[in-house]
Amino acid sequence: MNQNIIIYLACICLIFLLGRIFIVPIKTISKLIINSVFGGILICLINLVGGVYGFHIGLNIITAVCIGILGVPGAILLIALKFFIRINTSKLTILAIFMFLV
Repeated sequence: MNQNIIIYLACICLIFLLGRIFIVPIKTISKLIINSVFGGILICLINLVGGVYGFHIGLNIITAVCIGILGVPGAILLIALKFFIRINTSKLTILAIFMFLV
């Protein structure tokens, strides 16, 4: 009977430790996913407003994650790159990733 109590306590401690180890990456990944969805919505709004003036940013996973990681400054970065450099969307995403990594 004593041995069972020790095993139960050891299992509870192990579950607690594993929960503490894995909760941080789960929070980070969920925050990235939520921010990427927000980035996609922001790109849609930019395309909706910019469509009147012939301005759009391609909605793909890379631009959404770029805005998801950087937030509103990421959207401003993509707009500035598109507006001032006048490049197509595939090169824009590659350039944004390069600027983010540097």
